[in-house]
Amino acid sequence: MPGPTSPSAAATHDSAAGRPGLRVLSVIPPMTQLNTPYPSTAYLTGFLRSRGFDARQCDLALGLVLALLSRPGLEAVRAELLLVPAKSRSARVAAFLSRFEAYRDSVERVVAFLQGRDPTLAHRISMGGFLPEGERFRMLDAYAAGVGAGDADPLAWAFGSLGQSDRARHLATLYLNDIADVIKDGIDPRFEFVRYAEKIAASQASFDPLAQALAEPPTLLGRLLGQLALKALVEHEPDVLLLSVPFPGAVFGALRIAQVCKAARPGLRIALGGGFVNTELRELAEPRLFDYVDAVTLDAGERPLLALLEHWAGQRGAQRLVRTFTRVDGAVRYTNWAEPDVPFAEVGTPTWDGLPLAQYLSLLDMLNPMHRLWSDGRWNKLTVAHGCYWKKCSFCDVGLDYIGRYETASAELLVDRIEAIVAETGQTGFHFVDEAAPPKALKALAQELLKRGTRISWWGNVRFEKTFTPELAELLAQSGCIAITGGLEVASDRLLELMQKGVTVDQVARVTKAFADQGVLVHAYLMYGFPTQTEQDTVDALELVRQLFAAGCLHSGFWHRFVCTVHSPVGKRPQDYGVSLHPLPPGPFGKNDVGFDDPTGTDHDALGVGLKKALYNYMHGLGLDEDVRAWWEFPLPKARVAKRRIERALRVAPAVA
Repeated sequence: MPGPTSPSAAATHDSAAGRPGLRVLSVIPPMTQLNTPYPSTAYLTGFLRSRGFDARQCDLALGLVLALLSRPGLEAVRAELLLVPAKSRSARVAAFLSRFEAYRDSVERVVAFLQGRDPTLAHRISMGGFLPEGERFRMLDAYAAGVGAGDADPLAWAFGSLGQSDRARHLATLYLNDIADVIKDGIDPRFEFVRYAEKIAASQASFDPLAQALAEPPTLLGRLLGQLALKALVEHEPDVLLLSVPFPGAVFGALRIAQVCKAARPGLRIALGGGFVNTELRELAEPRLFDYVDAVTLDAGERPLLALLEHWAGQRGAQRLVRTFTRVDGAVRYTNWAEPDVPFAEVGTPTWDGLPLAQYLSLLDMLNPMHRLWSDGRWNKLTVAHGCYWKKCSFCDVGLDYIGRYETASAELLVDRIEAIVAETGQTGFHFVDEAAPPKALKALAQELLKRGTRISWWGNVRFEKTFTPELAELLAQSGCIAITGGLEVASDRLLELMQKGVTVDQVARVTKAFADQGVLVHAYLMYGFPTQTEQDTVDALELVRQLFAAGCLHSGFWHRFVCTVHSPVGKRPQDYGVSLHPLPPGPFGKNDVGFDDPTGTDHDALGVGLKKALYNYMHGLGLDEDVRAWWEFPLPKARVAKRRIERALRVAPAVA
C-alpha cells in the first residue's frame, strides 16, 4: 500500500502542477451571528487559497436576515401572515399587522443604522416615536422598576444623557427581536436570529425530523434562502460547495441549501463539516443524509478537504480519503487514510474577502458592557493555538481533535497574520476564539505586538490559572486586551476538584481581580447541575458569585446547565462521578448528549431559574446586598460560605508563576 502524502509535499502543488483545478465555495448557513462572520469559512478559504485553489465564500445567514429585514421582505412577511385566519393569529402577529406601515417604513433605516451607515438616526430612535414598540419593549419597564428610578426615561441609568448611539442600538435591537418573534409566531416556528430549527438537529438519534422538515413545502424563509443559494451558484459557479455547520441551529439551513443546489446542479459536489458534525455525527450511519451531500468530514478540515478535492478531481482513490463519510452502494462508509494533519503553523491566514463586512448588524441586546461583545461590533476571529493545553476538564470533550490536539504557532507568525487581517479588513478588533488561550502564548503575543507597535483591541477565553499574575494582566492590557472570559463553572472547590478544572475559587478571585484592576472586562462561564451537586452546593456557589461581583472581580457571567456528552470523561466513566447513564436511543444519526441519574436527586431545573435571575441583576449592579436565597420562591438552606471569603482571598498575595 502506498504511503501517505506529507503536508510539505502537498503544499508544493498548485493547479498547474497537479493541484485540482476546482472552484470551491464555502458557505455560512443560517443561523449564526449577525454582527460578524462565523470564522470557519474565512479559515478554510484562506487555507485553500494558500494551496492554490480558487476558493470563495459567502454568508447566507446574513443574506437571509437582510432579505427579511427590508421593505420587500416585510411585505412578504405581511402577505404570509394574512393567510392565517384572524382568530388564529397571536397577539404579537395582530399587533404587527395593525402597525405594519410603521414597521415597513422604518426597517431599512434601522438596518442602515445598525450597519453604521446612518449614525445620526440614533437621535430619532432615542427620542421615541420612531419605532413601533412590541412586546420586547416591555423590558424597559422592568429596567425602571429594577433600579427604582421612578423616571420617565427607564434607560437613563444605563446610558445617561449622552449615550445616544448605544441607547438607540438597544432600542433597535428590541425592534428587530419583535419582528423575529412575529416571524416565529406566524410563519416559521423554528426561526430565531441566532439559530434555526435547532431542536430537530440537536442530539437526534434519528434523521426523521430533519427529513420530514426538508420534505415539507418551504416556508417564506426557505424560499428566500433557496433564492439566495441559487444566486450564489450563478455568481460563483463552484465545482464544490462546502457547508460548515458549527451548531445544531445551522444544520437545517445547511441541508435546505444543499437540497436546492443539488436540484439546480446535480453534478455539484457538496461536503458537510463543522462543530456539529465533529461532536454529534462521529458514528454516522444514516444513508439518507447523502441525498443532500456527497461527503461528511470530521475534525480539522484542512487535511480531509485536500484529500477529498483530489479524489473528486480523479487524482486520489476513494480508499485514501481522510476522516470522511461517503455513501457507497447505499450504505455509509467511513474512510480514514493515515495521513498527518496540516500543522497549525501551516494553515494559512484567514481571509474575509468575499464577505460583506459593511453589512453586518451591530446589535446591543443586553446592557451589560461585557456581555454585549458577543453581539456588538465586527470582530476579526483568530485562533492563538489549536486545541486546549489543559484538556483535563471532566465535562469537556477532551478526546476530540478540537480539544485534544494541541498545537501552537510562533508569536511572530501570529502577529504576521494579525497585520495581514488588519490590512485586508481595515479593522483592528480581534476575538481570539481558543478553547483556552495559553498564558505563555499570550505573553509572547503581547510582547510581539508591543515590539512592533501593532495596535489592536482583543479579547478571548482563558483558564483562570495562577500564571495570570497582575504583571501578566498588565502586559496583556497594554497589548490591547479589553476583555477576558473564563470558566469558574460550579464555584465550589469540591466540585472544581471533581471536574479536574485545575483552579480554586480563591485563585479565580485573584486572577479576575488582576484583570479587572487593569480595566479589562471579565466574564465567567458558570455551571449548575454537575454530578453530585446539591442544593447546598448551589446556594454556596451563588454566594461566591455574589461576592465576586461585589468585589469587582466579575463584570458579567452566564449559567449553563451541565450536559453530559458521550465524549467527555463523565460520559465515558460515569461511575467516577457517582452517576449512572441512561441508555442512548438507537439510531444511525446524531449521538452526543446523554441523560444520567444522580443519587442526590437535586431539582436543578427549579434552581436554575433563581440562578439566572440573580446573575442578571448582578450584571446590572442590583441585588448585591441581598441574601442569595431571596432569588428563589421556595426555602433553601443558608449559605455556608463566609461573608468575607472573597475579600480575604484578595488580601493574599498571588504566587509568582
